[in-house]
Amino acid sequence: MSDVIAREIVETVPSALMILDRNFNITSANRAFYQTFRTSAAETEGCHIYALGNGQWDIPAMRTLLESVIPQQTSVEKFELDHDFPSIGRRKMLVNARKILHPGDHDGAILLAIEEVSDERAAQAESRRTWLLTQSIVDTIRDPLVVLEFDMTIVTASKSFLTIFGITEAEVRGRRLSELGQRQWDVPALRHLMEKVLPENKPIESFEIEDTFPGLGQRVFNLNARKISQPGNHSHRMLLVFEDITDRKQRERDALMLTNEISHRIKNSLQIIVGLIGYEAKSTDAAGVQGYKAMQTRISAIAQLYDLISHSSRGGAISADAYLREIAKTMTATLLGESSHIRIEVDSEPLDIDPDRAVPFGLLVNELATNAIKHAFPSGAGRVVLRVKQDGSGVALTVADNGVGMRDRNAVKAPERRGFNYVNIFVRQLGGTIAPSSADGTGTTVKILLPRLAAEKPREAAA
Repeated sequence: MSDVIAREIVETVPSALMILDRNFNITSANRAFYQTFRTSAAETEGCHIYALGNGQWDIPAMRTLLESVIPQQTSVEKFELDHDFPSIGRRKMLVNARKILHPGDHDGAILLAIEEVSDERAAQAESRRTWLLTQSIVDTIRDPLVVLEFDMTIVTASKSFLTIFGITEAEVRGRRLSELGQRQWDVPALRHLMEKVLPENKPIESFEIEDTFPGLGQRVFNLNARKISQPGNHSHRMLLVFEDITDRKQRERDALMLTNEISHRIKNSLQIIVGLIGYEAKSTDAAGVQGYKAMQTRISAIAQLYDLISHSSRGGAISADAYLREIAKTMTATLLGESSHIRIEVDSEPLDIDPDRAVPFGLLVNELATNAIKHAFPSGAGRVVLRVKQDGSGVALTVADNGVGMRDRNAVKAPERRGFNYVNIFVRQLGGTIAPSSADGTGTTVKILLPRLAAEKPREAAA
């Protein structure tokens, strides 16, 4: 029974097995051997191993194993054969050999287990060639880059990376990125982003990091990362590229500083004009005062825009809610005064407005609010609300009051009609449309539908 079980085990083993006697004659082999070497039991059993298959096993490496190694050792593992077999072509084999000793038999038999590793060795060779090619490409790219394992340890770094950061390949390989230098790359936000690259296959685009680097000083780098994998290989790595944008960043900062300085000077100049208009209004008859005040608020709206730009850190774009609050504050001071019972309130989302659209936008808001203040509150008390909200792909500007309601347009006087004309001009400049106004005994609401007021921001790197 034990022989039967042993035979079944031998036949089940996927490696090719054969047993040799003391004279190197083949006493038996398993099915895997016959299938691998395309032979049969009749052609194999009893045959001397060197004569098997027209002498295909009579190779120097096999003679070395059987005649020199086996006599000195009871077992041999992973003895490699590389031979061109007539029946199956060139093959690489790993041979495990073991002496089988029977009681009273000092010579015994030899069990050979043969594992075909041609494909594995070819894959390894291809992997080495691919790696050499990859390293050549990596070293050719001017931007510094590193290849990382899934645990953020460095597999390799380009020569550019090593040169720029003054470090050797031996110092980076096998270390985590966060451990390099003075741990400048140990940034929580960067770690969070990089943890998404491999498992979620989300690339990092233009992640900025600024720090003082030994030997480099203060630098700004753009980081880009993505997962890389080899077809047929389930292991994945990450390619991380560093782009030095220090000079570009400084130019942007210089341009922003210049823009802010110019905007500040324009604001001061407009404020001087507002002051001169106010001075002239004091010596003008009552009929002309309102015209001067309307001009003051219009110029003040533009001045407030440049004031916001001069304090902006976003390259000119301003926030709608901040702009409306400045307009409301200026109108309250210019048209109403501290003793007025009319309040101007702001209910706005913090939407961005490009500077070239902010001027007609501010003048439009000023005109609508001025009309409400002049006509909606004969009792001298009430509330005007300035509101900007996202509306689909565009923006909705609403100016609402709780006054007496809009009068018949046909009865509007010439100066008031001129105000409506200004509204239409500014709406056209912004590419918007005027929605039907609602008016009743509890107030008037004017709604303007506008396209997007700021250019769409570039999509950030996935977080």
